[in-house]
Amino acid sequence: MRVTYLGELGWELHMPCDSANSVYEVLMEAGKDSGIANARYRAIESLRLVKNYRAWGADITADTTPFEAGLGWAVKLNSGTHFIGREALLAQKNKPLKKRLACFTINDPDVVLLGRETIYCNGEVVGWLTSAGWGYTVNKNISYGYVRNPEGVDYEYFISGTYKLEVATVRHSCKLQLNQLYDPKLERVRK
Repeated sequence: MRVTYLGELGWELHMPCDSANSVYEVLMEAGKDSGIANARYRAIESLRLVKNYRAWGADITADTTPFEAGLGWAVKLNSGTHFIGREALLAQKNKPLKKRLACFTINDPDVVLLGRETIYCNGEVVGWLTSAGWGYTVNKNISYGYVRNPEGVDYEYFISGTYKLEVATVRHSCKLQLNQLYDPKLERVRK
């Protein structure tokens, strides 16, 4: 199946479990001349962070809605198709969101972001990070977290703030990122 969680053209292979070893061996042999290599979890995590791909269980959970996670584009509310939660999303669609997922970066490689660090906006606690890591493609720390505000978090609220992330009791200035950090026009994925 042609999908990607890495920000490049990619595929997922679906097969019976007992075929995995032989498929792996065939792929490694076929890709030898092209420099095929195994990728570990942290490499995959870094690549998904630079593409603003969310992780289930961290960035999106049963406690977040597609609108809060920035995935409203994927919800087909006008299709007429019923799905569980449709009425709740219709009700939320035109109301201010109390929280929204945001991306923050820090250029300093000596700062280690892991997730769960506190987000400050204009000196006030507004949330915490859901996931984070080093973005090797862009050479900076990348993190995601929900910015919360009881009156609503819209675009104007986002850009009006000065943000810091607290790491081991030290607050570090960070930059709010409104676009994907790598291939924002999706040109590499569409090859």
